[in-house]
Amino acid sequence: MTAAALIATALDRFGPKAVVTDQSDIEPWLTDWRGRWHGATPAMLQPASTAEVAALVSLAAQHRVALVPQGGNSGMVGGATPPADGSALLISLRRMNAIRSLSPATAVAEAGVILETLHDAAATIQRRFTLTLGARGSATIGGLVSTNAGGTQVLRFGTMRSLVAGVEAVLPDGSIHDGLSGLKKDNRGYSIDQLLIGAEGTLGIITAAALRLSPALTDRAVAWAAVGDPQAALDLLRRLEAQTGRIEGFEIVPRETLELVLAHIPGTRAPLAGTHAWHLLIEATSTSPGEEPATALLERLLAAPLADGLIDDATISANEAQARAFWHLRDSISEAERGLGPALQHDISVPVDAMPRFMVEAAAAVERAFPGSHASGFGHLGDGNVHFHVRPPAVEKAGWIATHGTAASALVHDLVVAAGGSISAEHGIGQMKKDELARLGPSSRLHALHAIKAAFDPLGIMNPGKLVD
Repeated sequence: MTAAALIATALDRFGPKAVVTDQSDIEPWLTDWRGRWHGATPAMLQPASTAEVAALVSLAAQHRVALVPQGGNSGMVGGATPPADGSALLISLRRMNAIRSLSPATAVAEAGVILETLHDAAATIQRRFTLTLGARGSATIGGLVSTNAGGTQVLRFGTMRSLVAGVEAVLPDGSIHDGLSGLKKDNRGYSIDQLLIGAEGTLGIITAAALRLSPALTDRAVAWAAVGDPQAALDLLRRLEAQTGRIEGFEIVPRETLELVLAHIPGTRAPLAGTHAWHLLIEATSTSPGEEPATALLERLLAAPLADGLIDDATISANEAQARAFWHLRDSISEAERGLGPALQHDISVPVDAMPRFMVEAAAAVERAFPGSHASGFGHLGDGNVHFHVRPPAVEKAGWIATHGTAASALVHDLVVAAGGSISAEHGIGQMKKDELARLGPSSRLHALHAIKAAFDPLGIMNPGKLVD
């Protein structure tokens, strides 16, 4: 059984729109967003319906051909890149881009719907989907569910897992799992939906999801503040949480990371005068006209920390355009870092109360172990998610990562585990962290992951080489 036989059958049944073999059309989708992994494939399958996905997966099972699901290809760990040996077919869900239904409670969106498109659709009925991230203009619903994406509103609303009411997916034998009813009470054993969320396409292909919607915002305000160290940032967060439940975003950014954005992203400007060691982005929202305006809320809540020196300086957005400009600084960090050149990038999480100490002490430990390197972190302080980056010494930039990268990342991950954290917070395991998961994952977790994979996908055709083999 060969991929060629599958491709010929699929072309005959579904036509050239569903089976792309021109390598010039496939090429843009063979490299991950960060440019670290490069794959090969003889064809890219592009089904237009769940029925077509099911038929293609059945053919893959029949011909023993592996499939690599792909959405917007905006992932950070190589989870949607096919193997370099060309042994697997890409299966793109981008043609499945319909919002099947939209109600005040729930939107049912197909896997290829772009996140920003869902945001816009929800706004037409005065609702919103509360997950957002920098790649919202390209990331798709199927990929976001498959990686249990996080983003900047996890502090209040949780990860994608908390926002999914149900999942439709094609399982490795070609059968269709339909969980879109979103039942609040369903005790028929294991939750197939929850197993598929965060499985990175290794247990099946998500084709649609029922997603919980929230009231649209009537008002929001964004503050940009400066503090002396991460512990001061956490102290401020705890004070705000004690006084209001309306804080949706709380991001921490070190000086050098902000300066990187200002240097590489056109049209950006520093929100505050002077030089500050650490910066915070804080968002407060309103969903009812009767609530205290968000700007007034932030002014009131930040006044005392400013007066007693917990905050060094702060400014609050004067309008929506300025609020967007503040968020643009935060959302542009990944793009800006690409302009600076290669670095070791770690998406990790630690207990929230441990995050300030970890950010400082882990950076110092890495720099001691690898003289000349520079380590720093930014991220979602409210949920303990640190994006921890290690930059090579300037004089060794070309070969440093190849020589020292594995050891440096292993040290970072060892420090994370010692702090009671996770080596993957919101980007998944993919190819990048598979070996580290095997090295550091508790044996009970690893045994369960392998058993689940073997039970769902005994032929090993679902996204091979990712998460678990």
